[in-house]
Amino acid sequence: MKKLHQLILFTIHCSLFTLLVSCEKVSPIGVLVSGTGVEDRVKMSYTYFLDYKGDFRILDASDADEYTFLVGADSHVTDDDSRMAEMLQNGLDHDDVLYAHLGDIADTKAEYYINLEDIIEEYKVKYAQKNYIEVNYLDSLKKYDPEEYEETSIEDFVNGDYMYYLDPEDGTACTLDKIQYPFFPVVGNHDITHNGWALWSNIFHSSFYDVYVYVGDSEGDKVFDHFIFLDTANGTLGKEQVNLIEEGLLDDKYSAENDGLRTRNTFVFSHTNIFRPSSMQFASTFAREESFFLLNKFVEWNANIVFCGHVHKWDEQVVGGVNYITLDSMSENNNPEPGDYLLRVHVKRNGDITWEKVHMNTRKK
Repeated sequence: MKKLHQLILFTIHCSLFTLLVSCEKVSPIGVLVSGTGVEDRVKMSYTYFLDYKGDFRILDASDADEYTFLVGADSHVTDDDSRMAEMLQNGLDHDDVLYAHLGDIADTKAEYYINLEDIIEEYKVKYAQKNYIEVNYLDSLKKYDPEEYEETSIEDFVNGDYMYYLDPEDGTACTLDKIQYPFFPVVGNHDITHNGWALWSNIFHSSFYDVYVYVGDSEGDKVFDHFIFLDTANGTLGKEQVNLIEEGLLDDKYSAENDGLRTRNTFVFSHTNIFRPSSMQFASTFAREESFFLLNKFVEWNANIVFCGHVHKWDEQVVGGVNYITLDSMSENNNPEPGDYLLRVHVKRNGDITWEKVHMNTRKK
């Protein structure tokens, strides 16, 4: 028993030491907010942002009278990925232009991220099959060029990928890895604990970025809606991210000075909540100066809605003309019974915005 007691004390000592050396911020009640530094994450993300900005970052919704996008939060995927599958299926069925996730997408174990990556890959294939013309290259070769087919093997293809997808609009062909699957998450505190950033970034690469949706032409201008995704997993933006924001990295690139191009609506996505839904939930962990900075920046960006997660409780407020919506957790563990855990936003051709809660039917297994 004495040895067990010593072992427990040693374990507690190690846990406290790990907390002190690896945690950038702890809430007033001692809840672990992060285990990976926001400064390093932002620097890595900025490098990726510079290398790939503009690649797959403009979605097209110009042909519709309205477009929709789906928002979910705090799925905490473990061995049961049924709620995540339900969200992705719902978005696919309703032809949402994109699906946004507000962080804490999986609990931090390698096997949980394998489950997550598998379900995303499964629905990427379903998305491609619905929106593109799927072609089996080997079958086509066998039909139209039997001699070449006899000389061809699966090893001739990168990763054994002999399925191709044709764009129905212009007929261009690409492999699955070149198709933009419109699933855009922010990183949450559970995504980065226990070195989880390595798992998260292996799938999603950048923790802050922006996306544009082209909505058509108006008075000779090409018009876009702007989607901004922030890294607030540590409960703080950090110096590097604040500096980049102040330098205008995420500012509207289709500004009034850019003739022929302009932005109409702006939507912002953050894991950490800005406001406290009630006295029973966690308060925002942003420092006071950062809170003021964000509130002013959202107004400067002309943000229509700021979406938040983290506290697992629904809330909506309007401050400074900006709508703030905090979503409940879609996790089976946090909310085992069916409920309204998703949000669908409708954007009309004239720019008007409405939203509705979306019911999830999956029960915890």
